[in-house]
Amino acid sequence: MRKKLILFVLFRVAITATVLYTRTVRATPASGFVGTTLALGRFGAIDVLNHLILPNTPPEEQEEHERHKTLQRTKGLSDLYVQNNVWPPVDPTTGEVATTGWHSHPGHSLIIVTAGAVTAYEGHDPACTPHVYTQGMGFVDPGGDHVHIVRNEGNVEARAIAVQRIPADAMRRIDADSPGELPVLTKTECIDAISTHLESTT
Repeated sequence: MRKKLILFVLFRVAITATVLYTRTVRATPASGFVGTTLALGRFGAIDVLNHLILPNTPPEEQEEHERHKTLQRTKGLSDLYVQNNVWPPVDPTTGEVATTGWHSHPGHSLIIVTAGAVTAYEGHDPACTPHVYTQGMGFVDPGGDHVHIVRNEGNVEARAIAVQRIPADAMRRIDADSPGELPVLTKTECIDAISTHLESTT
C-alpha cells in the first residue's frame, strides 16, 4: 500500500512538472526587444472629466460646439508606468526580427513611437493584419485579454514610449502561450501571416 502511495505521489509530481515545462516552452518571451522603466508612480482612485469648449461660445451652444472630452475613472489603487521600449533593426545576416513576443497587460497603454517604425499584430485578428506605426504616431493597447505582439520589421532602430496604468502591485506584462491561448488565431498561423507580409514588403 505504501509503495502504491509513493508511486502515485511521484506520478502527480511528474504530471505537474510536465505541465509547467510545457507552459514555459509555449510562452513567447521577447527577443531583441528591450523595455526599461523610466518612472513608476502609485495613484489613488481617479475620477477626472475634462472637455474643451471654444472661447466666446454662447452657453446654449456649448454642448453642440464641444470639441474634445476626456474621462478617466478608476477604483482602488493604480500603478502608472512610463516605459522606454527599443527594438533593434532586422539583423541583415540572420534576418532575425526584434519582437516583444505575444503578451498582454492588466491595464491599458498609450504608446508613442519616437523613432523608426513598429508593426503590431492583434491576437484576436484572424487575418493577422499588420498595423504599422511610424515616428510621431500613437496607438492604444486596451489591455485586459488583448493579446498582441509588436515587432520592428525595418532596417533602422525603433523606439517608443509607453504610459501604462495597471492595478497596484499587478504584474505589468503577461506572456501569452502559443498556440491555443489566442482566442481565434494560433501563434503559428499568425507567424505564417507575418512571414507573408515580410516577403511582400521586401
